[in-house]
Amino acid sequence: MNYIIRKMQPSEYPILREFLYEAIYQPDDSEPLPRSILNDPALEMYIKDFGSLADDHCLCAEVSGSIVGAVWVRNIAGYGSIDEKTPECAISLFREFRGKGIGTALLIEMLNYLKEKGYEKVSLSVQKENYAVKMYQNAGFKTLSETEEELIMVADLKSDPAISSD
Repeated sequence: MNYIIRKMQPSEYPILREFLYEAIYQPDDSEPLPRSILNDPALEMYIKDFGSLADDHCLCAEVSGSIVGAVWVRNIAGYGSIDEKTPECAISLFREFRGKGIGTALLIEMLNYLKEKGYEKVSLSVQKENYAVKMYQNAGFKTLSETEEELIMVADLKSDPAISSD
């Protein structure tokens, strides 16, 4: 599948609401969570006024002129926050574009982007049952802590000599 990865333009930031919903791990497709869940302040902080904070960065994947996925970081006190210096990462693709390597390419591109910008680490939170855990591990994320249901993972951008999709 042909796709391009590029910086998301501020005029496109409203689509992050759709990607935030897609990023919520829902193992049972037969009973999806209501979209109103995005109004919960604990979730809304991932996208509210995106672009207004110094550490807001977003890349997107585009197929045939349409955005099909996004990876974004913010330095917020979110589910995967580890300290005040480390931005937290969120990534998601529309379902029909998953499993094609686009998510991995997006993630690697963001890790390289953050490394070039001088960030030392990036963190995230993921449900243990989420198939994306393997992608994060393959991209260099290590488990920092865990609860019964989720992992807090960190990628050390300083120690990795080169981040690649290999």
